[in-house]
Amino acid sequence: MADWTFLTNHGHVLLCVARDPGVRHRDVAERVGITERAAQRIVADLIEAGYLESTREGRRNHYRLNAEMPLRHPQEEGHQVGEILAVLEPEHGAA
Repeated sequence: MADWTFLTNHGHVLLCVARDPGVRHRDVAERVGITERAAQRIVADLIEAGYLESTREGRRNHYRLNAEMPLRHPQEEGHQVGEILAVLEPEHGAA
């Protein structure tokens, strides 16, 4: 794997959830290349910030993405997270 990537782990986790709203933290961790605990913390960060909503379905969580949330860095002011997802995951970018 490369020494660095264009997206942060938060971005990678968000993309995993956009692709599979019922994804388990274990699977997110494996796909992103982080620990399961790190995946749990990142999902909690994204929920707390309003980028994701979580509902319980049986024994699993199901996530809903809020694509209208603004990007957090001043360089991306005026842009929404859905714009990035529209490029990387077109069928989920407008979710």
